[in-house]
Amino acid sequence: MNTKLYDVYHPWDISFEKASGAELIGANGKTYLDLYGGHGVISIGHNHPAWKNAISNQLDKISYYSNAVKIAEQEEVAELLEHVSGTSDYQLFLCNSGAEANENAMKVASFHTGRNKILSFNGAFHGRTVGAISVTDNSAIEAPFGKEISQMKIAFEDQESLVKELITKQYAALIIEGIQGVAGVIEASTGFWKKLRETCDATGTLLIADEIQSGCGRTGNFFAFQYHNIRPDVITMAKGIGNGFPVAAVLIDNKIEAKKGQLGTTFGGSYLACAAMKSVLETLEKELLMLRAEELGVWLTAELSAIKGVEEVRGRGLMIGIKTAIKATELQQLLLSEGILTGNSTCPYTLRILPPLTISKSELEVLLKIFSQLGSIPGGELSGFKTFLQ
Repeated sequence: MNTKLYDVYHPWDISFEKASGAELIGANGKTYLDLYGGHGVISIGHNHPAWKNAISNQLDKISYYSNAVKIAEQEEVAELLEHVSGTSDYQLFLCNSGAEANENAMKVASFHTGRNKILSFNGAFHGRTVGAISVTDNSAIEAPFGKEISQMKIAFEDQESLVKELITKQYAALIIEGIQGVAGVIEASTGFWKKLRETCDATGTLLIADEIQSGCGRTGNFFAFQYHNIRPDVITMAKGIGNGFPVAAVLIDNKIEAKKGQLGTTFGGSYLACAAMKSVLETLEKELLMLRAEELGVWLTAELSAIKGVEEVRGRGLMIGIKTAIKATELQQLLLSEGILTGNSTCPYTLRILPPLTISKSELEVLLKIFSQLGSIPGGELSGFKTFLQ
């Protein structure tokens, strides 16, 4: 066999054959608890019956045609999204991935303002395509041909640099994550969010909220920015809105004129994509999953914070970062050996959890039971933690 996979991933040494809710069944027959949701993608649980039925029923009708025709289901998604998210007076553009959503958001801002610069933040992650990576804070994944469009990045809470940069009126947009996920679950303060809105208004800069990881009810509100009582000009989402089906969306303020041909996509907003999104939105509302995420998040944060050896717990709802004295990559592997999937971050000692919003309290208590032993380990040494687990 001469054709092989391009070896760019660092996969865990496991594969899965079945899944349900927050459980995964490995090819080895072992059951795993999913506290990572495939990078925060699984929102309403693996193989949720409503999600499976929606896609199956759509397959019996029509699975695909391009945006060369009117797809009534797209209008249905727009109406349902407004209702469930609590946002209004936006226009919806449907696409396929988070990076694509952010690329289109920045393009919209550039068309609208006539400007060609985007301001972002240290620690940001907005995607791996050329435009998205230019506002992402990770030079290791930026290809040489994209370096000429690298954008300015400033620190969270640095109001002086914010005003200094935006006052030049050279920026089409400022893009900020509702909560920075890859950076270790970092959230800007309400005061800083309000300063962003105020300064963007004063300089004619559009405010883009990247809710790709923090959106779709994960934090307890539909969008994380809603905790700060501000209104972005553009909102991007993906991941949880499809529950595993590749979909993404851009919400664009009605004040921004849509012009024919400015944006486009082959697969975005297909019949199957719309079926997936509708089932997710309907399930979020019917099963009160946003309220569930908020309540479980408050409880879990309090429980984790009380554990000796846990230095800090960050986040909202079921988007949580746990800082300990143990390197997150090592702790992640250790938990994996116990059948628990978690995520790490660019913050070396911060573990991320992004479980399905349907996860039970008893399932989360499995994590708490293990973490409760951290305080009995001298210096938080990983070797001691391994001994306990054995």
